[in-house]
Amino acid sequence: MSVTASMVTPPKSSRSFEAYRPFRRVLIANRGEIACRVIRAARACGLETVAVYSDQDRDSLHVCMADKAIYIGPAQASASYLNIEALCAAIKKSGADAVHPGYGFLAENAAFAQAVLDCGAVWVGPSPESITSMGNKARAKEMMLAAGVRCIPGYEGLDQSDASLIKQAARIGFPLMVKAAAGGGGRGMRLVTAPEHLQEALIRARAESMQAFNSDELILERAITSARHVEIQIAGDVFGQVIHFGERDCSIQRRHQKLIEESPSPVVDQALRDRMGAMAVQAARSIQYVGVGTIECLLSEEGEFYFMEMNTRLQVEHAVTEAIYGVDLVALQFDLAAGGALAHTQEQICFEGHAIEVRLTAEDVAAGFLPQSGVIHRWQSPEHLEGIRVDHCLKNGTPVSPYYDSMIAKIIAVGQTREQAIAKLSGALKQCVVLGIPTNLSFLIKCLQHPAFVAGQATTDFVEQHLAKGLAAQSEPSAHTLIWAAVESQGLVVKLMDSDAFASDTHERRLSSVISRIRLHDHLHSRHWDIALQARPDGLLQARLLPDASHEESAWMVLQSKPRDFVAACTQGLIHIFAEACAWTFKLDDPRVVRPALASNGLIRAPLGARVASVMVAEGEAVKTGQILAVLEAMKMEHSLVAPFDGTISGLLTQVGTQVRAGAHLMTVVV
Repeated sequence: MSVTASMVTPPKSSRSFEAYRPFRRVLIANRGEIACRVIRAARACGLETVAVYSDQDRDSLHVCMADKAIYIGPAQASASYLNIEALCAAIKKSGADAVHPGYGFLAENAAFAQAVLDCGAVWVGPSPESITSMGNKARAKEMMLAAGVRCIPGYEGLDQSDASLIKQAARIGFPLMVKAAAGGGGRGMRLVTAPEHLQEALIRARAESMQAFNSDELILERAITSARHVEIQIAGDVFGQVIHFGERDCSIQRRHQKLIEESPSPVVDQALRDRMGAMAVQAARSIQYVGVGTIECLLSEEGEFYFMEMNTRLQVEHAVTEAIYGVDLVALQFDLAAGGALAHTQEQICFEGHAIEVRLTAEDVAAGFLPQSGVIHRWQSPEHLEGIRVDHCLKNGTPVSPYYDSMIAKIIAVGQTREQAIAKLSGALKQCVVLGIPTNLSFLIKCLQHPAFVAGQATTDFVEQHLAKGLAAQSEPSAHTLIWAAVESQGLVVKLMDSDAFASDTHERRLSSVISRIRLHDHLHSRHWDIALQARPDGLLQARLLPDASHEESAWMVLQSKPRDFVAACTQGLIHIFAEACAWTFKLDDPRVVRPALASNGLIRAPLGARVASVMVAEGEAVKTGQILAVLEAMKMEHSLVAPFDGTISGLLTQVGTQVRAGAHLMTVVV
């Protein structure tokens, strides 16, 4: 069955109408949960689906879900999911007559959109001309100002010299934002609070922009403090009709990347919604937009809103709009790409309830949201709960690669009220199990339960404002959790019975060796705990946490049934535990071995598997404390390595472009 267009004669003024036509087989030029989401919608529309995959994704869930799958290259995105030539070959090989780009990768790449059209396929998205017009922030702002759309005051001129940018910054005033003109997703963005920090911000923003977007053009904008990031969902058809589906509040962010999104915004009333929606529709009409897109705005404390940019694609957070407006935005994309007319007028569009989404990411929050790669040994989704939707591509044994984004799932809750949605989402997160890699799960729960968020008062500086107050503080595992982790580490088999006691079969309750004391060492951080185990005369086992500098000795606990929420997975000498709505990973240590204290020995090691994006020093170069030595790139984020003390670079062992493993020795700083 093919997607067919509504039988309406297009006006003669429509551009490229012939590019929007019915199709039957769609290739999804993306991966992971994005591809899974698009495949589900395509199936519901009666479309055949084609997945593409890299070496890393041969066994991915999206490959299994699709009707057909085509291999496109190595794990590196540049050689596979960003390889236009390989994707075009997959289009021809599969016989696909349409391409959906998902979001991210090439979704906003005009050259790819044109290449798809040149292959004779339908591009499920706006025209290459629309993508180009909004693809550069500087040119987009110029177009929007010409169309009468209010923009953030700043500078988007062609003179990109330092002297010109410094002069314009003085005119705009501080604080201000330095932004990559060609980019998005927080790449190439720097907040500058004082003139003396501007020069360094320009250097870093240019370098990051060139690395990510192959462009070093920058714009400057006034930093609107205590603002909200509010975006409007729009849709346009080939007949010139444009409508909006209200707003999403995306203010909870870290590194300018969104973490929590909700719809409607807790501070937008109907009058403001109508004004913002009218602006978004005006912006889309000015470029004759066809498809689904988003107008991103900043909303000040005074209720003034400013155009920031337009995303000419589906957004990660589209699910919250779908939940309250009762629309499948991917299915709508298919219909618009087939030349269909919008089925509703603006007056017929209304919402009901409240929806909130969180982005579950593979990150070590305590280490500054450092991206993590590895294997998910245990995954339990809360999608069975009422009012909960989970978009993911996970199963037990799923690898999380350093080559792609750190987001591994989206969890969405919908309720009749905002309070109900928060409660449902918090409850779902407490039942979401991810074992094997660190995630931001506990951090998300803290954000949802924070008084400022609950009161609807969180702005774009929420995370930064509350980090110093313990928002990202890592919870200590309870004595109860540690004791059960110690038991699990020894291979003790517990058979749960109605009597809440161990089975009488001694084989099922024996330890793998005679152990009286166990040391659990935090896998990522310098902490450890000692636990004593002791067999009782009645055949039961008892345990207690032994004292250290921060823990008092606990009372003996008789081990009977495991806690109901306790989940464990033991792999390669590590014990992964989920209990009390938190996850930990421990390494079993011999308590007789004294672990030396961490010291600044000058060894510079990679804290994660990553690509070396830049090396800022040379062999024999003198460096100062805190000076950036190298920049690593993984999961679309950059991580700077700095000098631990004043010294000289010795034994430089890496170079730009090298893929390094976690823990790899890169260089040494010697006194």
